[in-house]
Amino acid sequence: MTEKKNINVGITIGDINGIGPEIILKSLYDKRIMTSITPIIYGSDKVLTHYKKKIGLEDVNIFNIKDASSAKKNKINVINVSTEPLEVQEGKESVNAGKTAVLALEKAAKDISTGEIDVIVTAPISKSVCQNAGFDFPGHTEYFSSLSNGVEALMLLSSSIMRIALVTTHVALKDVSQNISKEKIINKAKTFDQSLRKDFGIRKPKIAILSLNPHSGENGKMGNEEKDTILPAIKELNENGVLAFGPFPSDGFFGSEARKEFDGILSMYHDQGLTVFKALSFDEGVNYTSGLPIVRTSPDHGTAFDIAGKGIASETSMRNAIYLAIDVYKSRIVHKDSLRNSLEVTPPRKNIKK
Repeated sequence: MTEKKNINVGITIGDINGIGPEIILKSLYDKRIMTSITPIIYGSDKVLTHYKKKIGLEDVNIFNIKDASSAKKNKINVINVSTEPLEVQEGKESVNAGKTAVLALEKAAKDISTGEIDVIVTAPISKSVCQNAGFDFPGHTEYFSSLSNGVEALMLLSSSIMRIALVTTHVALKDVSQNISKEKIINKAKTFDQSLRKDFGIRKPKIAILSLNPHSGENGKMGNEEKDTILPAIKELNENGVLAFGPFPSDGFFGSEARKEFDGILSMYHDQGLTVFKALSFDEGVNYTSGLPIVRTSPDHGTAFDIAGKGIASETSMRNAIYLAIDVYKSRIVHKDSLRNSLEVTPPRKNIKK
């Protein structure tokens, strides 16, 4: 397979009243990033022009195109996803902003399904704003999973410090326990293992699995999930060739150097993993949806309405999201080629009597 010179990177604008447009422009302002990608922003040229003036990037040139097939290499391309008039209201929630964010997602998803773009990078959305605009999903992860025939998508946070994946995602804390099962842990861990191999190029990944309860349940004194659910899942994973270890109490695990011994960490619920991750990697972390047939990344932060339009939002996480999407795309090509070129194992010939 011949690798494309430039990778078509679809970037959804996110909530136009948040920091999404700003961090997109700042990320693409550095011309070095343009040498290997052709960015296609799904959103609004008028919104981007507004923020260009607001944050002092008026020398950034954007090019309107009707569709992704018309994208110009080494240029910042923009597809207007709506003909409705848009008013930017920095820091405020609005239904029109939600509608634009959803339309951008839908258009980008359609284009990646037909091969017009190679990867998707999504700027932050407000879940409540989008849901008020008719978006019937808890977040991006669930949306892209639904478009992929309900595959076992996995929310994975990646930085130079660690990779953390989640068994449960957008679930209320009181409902976490009933949403954890042996089968779910096994499925998530297998998806994680395959992603580390295929998307990150790790040949024999080691995965640490965290406990749910304090002190791993203290032999049932603080909960039975460890001995009844998590330990049996780890045992079965090991029997199936997945190098899974644990369960580790999260406080002791993150408080020691133990995390450095593993290629990935599987957390039982949202805040158990993401609180530590964002404390250590907030400015550089990337949210990656593994397990999908497509490549989708995003910054690891939200819309940050409180600083929208002030020109102070850091673009590091968005830039890293673009770079990770490129790396995963290339890694998948290498992985696919390695499988294609592997020698077939043929059974020994039986002695043939003459």
